[in-house]
Amino acid sequence: MTSPLTTPVPDGRWTPRLWGTLLVLCAAMFLDALDVSMVGVALPSIGADLGLSTSSLQWIVSGYILGYGGLLLLGGRAADLLGRRRVFLVALGVFAVASLLGGIVDSGPLLIASRFVKGLSAAFTAPAGLSIITTTFPEGPLRNRALSIYTTCGATGYSMGLVFSGLLTEASWRLTMLLPAPIALIALVAGLKLLPRSARERGHGGYDIPGAVLGTASMLLLVFTVVQAPEAGWSSARTILSFVAVAVLLAGFVAVERRSPSPLIRLGVLRSGPQVRAQLGALTFVGSYMGFQFLVTLYMQQLLGWSALHTALAFLPAGALVALSATKVGTVIDRFGTARLIVVGFVLMVAGYVLFLRIDLDPVYAAVILPTMLLVGSGFALTFPSLNVQATNGVGEHEQGMVSGLLNTSVQVGGAIFLAVVTAVVTANSPGNGTPQEVLDSYRPGLAVVAVVALSGLLITLTGLRGGRRGGGSVVVAKSTVRETEAERVGARD
Repeated sequence: MTSPLTTPVPDGRWTPRLWGTLLVLCAAMFLDALDVSMVGVALPSIGADLGLSTSSLQWIVSGYILGYGGLLLLGGRAADLLGRRRVFLVALGVFAVASLLGGIVDSGPLLIASRFVKGLSAAFTAPAGLSIITTTFPEGPLRNRALSIYTTCGATGYSMGLVFSGLLTEASWRLTMLLPAPIALIALVAGLKLLPRSARERGHGGYDIPGAVLGTASMLLLVFTVVQAPEAGWSSARTILSFVAVAVLLAGFVAVERRSPSPLIRLGVLRSGPQVRAQLGALTFVGSYMGFQFLVTLYMQQLLGWSALHTALAFLPAGALVALSATKVGTVIDRFGTARLIVVGFVLMVAGYVLFLRIDLDPVYAAVILPTMLLVGSGFALTFPSLNVQATNGVGEHEQGMVSGLLNTSVQVGGAIFLAVVTAVVTANSPGNGTPQEVLDSYRPGLAVVAVVALSGLLITLTGLRGGRRGGGSVVVAKSTVRETEAERVGARD
């Protein structure tokens, strides 16, 4: 490997340049989350303006998820091999251009295409940005603080996106598409000056083209199948055959990775218990939250008749709690470790989801909705940063992009899978043109699924308590994995 060109933290102090670097990376994370949440509120206006059917409108959301979730593995490894700074900046520029095009097109297919390109670019900025943080800030308190701020920006972007979309859609849905463009351009210009130059891996044995093709194809097909399953039918021949094809592609991918001299994913990294728990935790954590947010939005707008802005403001306490905790969570991780905080976070999330099962057609905001949002917000503030710390600690610098891509894949695939499951459960129990009470009753099985998914994440993470340790929240990597990493690091040097 070439000599590192990253700028380390001097004597544990944060310089203005380091703050600027983190701000640029946080801006990209903020934009990714902002873009996901803003478009949902704007869909009815888009459909009316462009004459799109409901199925076409779905692809405005699904196109982004498809590009994002399908290419994260490739994006993470590309950051390691081509240089994290280069990959991040190029992808951020593509994101800005796609945002601009999405706001001016007059065709449904072109809008969907722009959304796919934005998702594709986010699949490269997300793992590159996370790996820039983990290779710039040393493992321990400094990295924990940086990651807590970084991940909090994602949660804040998601919450603020709901508010912005409610305000902007009142003027024009196009503003929701255009808003990310100037922010991305400002971040791009700042990034050219502030982001540290990173080492490119040398002597890596060539590019794993077969692995990239199989890995990307399997993730694209998996996300596509899950997104389409509620419409096509989970037991339809099309869905079953698609899942069989996904299994075949994944089996081929694993076979290639076991033999590749420069794998897209080094399978040995998954021998670490904390790493596996972090990936499964991210899968269930985001999956449960996406299903919850979807059902709460339907409940507030369709049954209670709240406006988009009113609904967004109802979510605001959770987002505000996450934002206010940004600079503090790293210190808490240092003191208690990631395993304990992830467990506590999941407990709070499960409690919030169970409490929301008490909703009715005449809710008392202070008695049910507000406590739920505070519980979910507290759980989010503790769990998401801790999962990022646990997944990236104990991993060699030359593999940070790979692990970051794997974590983001778990996040996106988890969100897509469990949102589709919740949608299917609600649809199966839908009364059609039933009374409001019957519609509400059809939501309850979906809310129960959300709680069960979060509970399964809690049970998985509870297995890590015996292996967890205080201070720093470091991942205890399996000895065999450490030996493999060190051997590869020596072999990769010039």
